[in-house]
Amino acid sequence: MNNEELIKKVDIQKIAEEGAKIYEQTKVNYDPKERGKFLAIDIDSKKTYLGNTSAEALESARQNHPNKVFYVVKIGFDVAETMSRSFAEIK
Repeated sequence: MNNEELIKKVDIQKIAEEGAKIYEQTKVNYDPKERGKFLAIDIDSKKTYLGNTSAEALESARQNHPNKVFYVVKIGFDVAETMSRSFAEIK
């Protein structure tokens, strides 16, 4: 199954909400020592996969669960901060 098919089959809102809750509960294990790295979170098992990049975290997660969609977060940054940095880098 490709990524587009996976995304059509899942509830993105649920993944975002549950993923954010799980991150809030577990971020003390990662921030500040892993600040700037990425976590891919499986909302069903609550298992986290750490990577230096979002792609690395997702690759690690997909090795265990190839047909899942994960919540990905940059450690130590909130969503608005991460998005504004992304847009600033594009300009």
